[in-house]
Amino acid sequence: MTDQTGTIGSNGWQQLIAAREVYTRSAGVHYDEVLDHVAQRAQSEGSLGKADIGALLLWKRLRADTRWASALMTTADADVRRATAAAMTAVLDASVSRSEAARAGRAALTGLPGFTRGDALASTVLTAAAPGRMAVYDSRAHTALRSLGIPLTHASGRYSRYIAALDHLLTHAPTPADAWTPRDLDIALYCLPPNSAGMDSA
Repeated sequence: MTDQTGTIGSNGWQQLIAAREVYTRSAGVHYDEVLDHVAQRAQSEGSLGKADIGALLLWKRLRADTRWASALMTTADADVRRATAAAMTAVLDASVSRSEAARAGRAALTGLPGFTRGDALASTVLTAAAPGRMAVYDSRAHTALRSLGIPLTHASGRYSRYIAALDHLLTHAPTPADAWTPRDLDIALYCLPPNSAGMDSA
C-alpha cells in the first residue's frame, strides 16, 4: 500500500530489498555482463549499433524472429547510430529530470524498426546508454508497481512515467536502497513475487 505521498511503506521496501538480493544470488555475477559491455561501448562510442542491439536482445531474451528485427537489419547501421546517439544525448542530459530525459530519449528511438511501440527493447537500449539514470521496463516491473499501489497506465509516454515513479520511490528509499540506481529498483521490481499486496504504509 502507498501513503498519501505515493511512497511505499517499510514492508514494501523490505520486500523490494529482499527481491534485489534474490536477483544477486540467482543471476550470479556474470548475467549482466552483456549489458555492462554494451554500456561501456556506448560510453566510448557515443551511440549503439545493430550489433549492440542484437546483444541486448539476447540479454533481455526477446524474440528476434520478427518482422521488426528483419526491418532493423536492413536499416543502415549509420542510421541506427544516429538515432541511438540522439537518444544517448537525451538520457545523459543532467540539466533535466530523469523522467524528461527518458521522454526525450524514448522519442529519439521511435523512428527505428522495433521501437515504435512497447518499451521493453527501447528501455534496455536507454539503460545501456545511461546505466546510472535509466531503468529497464517490462510487464513484471509494471505489475510489481501496481502491487505496491503505484498505478502506471499504458497510455503514450509510459516510459517517462515509469522513470518518474522509480525516481519518486528512490527519493524516499531507506537504507540500503537509498544508494540504489533506477536500474537496481527495476531489478527488485522484476524479482518481486507476484501478489505482494498488503504492504503497510509509511
